[in-house]
Amino acid sequence: MTPNSKKPLRPEDFPVDVEGQKIKKQDGTPIADAESPAVAAEIVERLNEDEARREEDKWSA
Repeated sequence: MTPNSKKPLRPEDFPVDVEGQKIKKQDGTPIADAESPAVAAEIVERLNEDEARREEDKWSA
């Protein structure tokens, strides 16, 4: 991966999803490979929870 292709996740990329060991943006674009499907699922769960919390905080401020 080149440095220019490493862009931060944007709100429209969520919720992220998991397919085996691959973590994908909402549009299906792969963003990472995890060590195992279980680790991938944990990462996706945490990312989605964090983004949901961030959006909630934005609207409550």
